[in-house]
Amino acid sequence: MALQLQLPAPDGRIEPYTLRGTAPVRPIPGTRFNRIAYSAAHVVADPLAAVDPWLQCAVDWDATIAYRRHLWSLGLGVAEAMDTAQRGMGLDWPTSLELIRRSLDAARDLPGALIASGCGTDHLAIEDVKTVDDVVAGYEEQMSAIERLGGKLIVMASRALARVARGPADYERVYDRILRQARQPVILHWLGDMFDPALAGYWGSPDVDRAMDTALGIITAHAGKVDGIKISLLDQGREIAMRRRLPAGVRMYTGDDFNYPALIAGDDTGTEPTHRHSDALLGIFDAIAPAASAALGELAQGNVDRFNAILEPTVALSRHIFAAPTRFYKTGVVFMAWLNGHQGHFTMVGGQQSTRSLVHLAELFRLADAANLLQHPGLAVARMKTFLALHGVES
Repeated sequence: MALQLQLPAPDGRIEPYTLRGTAPVRPIPGTRFNRIAYSAAHVVADPLAAVDPWLQCAVDWDATIAYRRHLWSLGLGVAEAMDTAQRGMGLDWPTSLELIRRSLDAARDLPGALIASGCGTDHLAIEDVKTVDDVVAGYEEQMSAIERLGGKLIVMASRALARVARGPADYERVYDRILRQARQPVILHWLGDMFDPALAGYWGSPDVDRAMDTALGIITAHAGKVDGIKISLLDQGREIAMRRRLPAGVRMYTGDDFNYPALIAGDDTGTEPTHRHSDALLGIFDAIAPAASAALGELAQGNVDRFNAILEPTVALSRHIFAAPTRFYKTGVVFMAWLNGHQGHFTMVGGQQSTRSLVHLAELFRLADAANLLQHPGLAVARMKTFLALHGVES
């Protein structure tokens, strides 16, 4: 029997919708990938905590760690305490460090579980940051805390640095001091201002090409301390151009949630293997984890057509989730987790479940169905009907 419900259309009309009924893709357990793939994982809020959600953070630790175990079971790594987890957007530094600690502990129980953790300056009161030395001290505090736990660092872009830096030389000074101290190679992080307006002009210039030159200069000067760089500019051409200029052995981790299939599949240009494709550190992999795992398994077997066939239908969903204002994409990621039964509620840290409209989330439902990403269609329909009824739409 077909599954049906009523969904709002962009013009406000209510229309019947029937699910496609296509079985979700199932990854083959134990398949080894030929790409490194991190999923930037979300946190599950505790809806029963007696807190003021806009001001305080309450995490359901059991459900949050269970989701990381789910990602690891699919062969994906976890990029911990990143913006997908609402870092700096509801998730404060003490809670972030506790999240990192708990995730590292969980990873130790699972041989081969890949994890890297976000290190930033978000604990600093930005109005008190006056100099780049203040920024360095902020990074050093978080670096020390994460490395004491045995964590690998993702050196996140810093709002404080973007605020006080006067040009490329200030970025060179900060990253020189940080990279010299790192115990093991780190992943750098370049988040475009579409994700966070406070990061406009990062690397010391509003001109993206000049900014890229500065970032590449820093990486080249410290190539032995840089595993790779994640860039989230939503610009496929610039990512490829930067990838081909990286020092030998330094990886490009795509953060392009619009163009990831082509970037991960890569091309034959360049003498260095790591110049021919991007590895992945993606927020969308949280929402499409089974498809991402299945596609990466096919790519590792040389089945590029099958890789594309699995991932291409997910792109429309990803572009919708990450549509402007892009910084609200986390709402769609958590909505997908709720629809697929990974958490029992649609409540977010900071109350951010309210940042997307009913019409937006209804279209997300349609696109998830079209991409074969509703893992339990009956449950997804029941939950969508509950959500619609809450907004006055009865099926």
